Amino acid sequence: MIAVIRYNAGNVQSVMNTLSRFGAKAVLTDDPDVIRDADKVIFPGVGEAGSAMRYLNGHGLSALIRSLKQPFLGICLGMQLMCSFSEEGNTECLGIFPETIHQFPKGQGFKVPHMGWNTISNLSSPLFTGLENESYVYFVHSFYVPLSSYTTAETEYGGIKFTSALSRGNFHGVQFHPEKSGDCGMEIIRAFLEDL
Repeated sequence: MIAVIRYNAGNVQSVMNTLSRFGAKAVLTDDPDVIRDADKVIFPGVGEAGSAMRYLNGHGLSALIRSLKQPFLGICLGMQLMCSFSEEGNTECLGIFPETIHQFPKGQGFKVPHMGWNTISNLSSPLFTGLENESYVYFVHSFYVPLSSYTTAETEYGGIKFTSALSRGNFHGVQFHPEKSGDCGMEIIRAFLEDL
């Protein structure tokens, strides 16, 4: 069973619909016992870091998430919340990855948020097995994680190279939306469900 963490963030239904296309048994939940007992966990989301962390902390989910041992996939805001700190609302996050999330600079000749199709390169995660370098995926975000030793895919926007995927042990995150990324995204979801 796949637990999809509910924490009042958007874009959850498209993830649930994608999982149903794979025939995966999935439940949308904020119940710590259900999440703890799941075979795999997905942490999706579109929203604001501060309010998301308040929900997680208030529902006893922050410590739980950090303790999980099963394959775990954070998507977009979910990936950012796995880092230590976000400039969005000066928010203390989960700290699974010792990284700070920065805001794209405005007024630099490129649009913020970074929205639309862009490529991922330097792929080095089991999530990307079989994908070509420079595959296109779909992004919507105003904040980014810098490149680090945990980076498993990178993307460039506005002259800034940033982390578009990262991994540490059982924890994986993608800044883009695989559920909106066509065949490439479906392959990433398949790899998470079948290969991890």
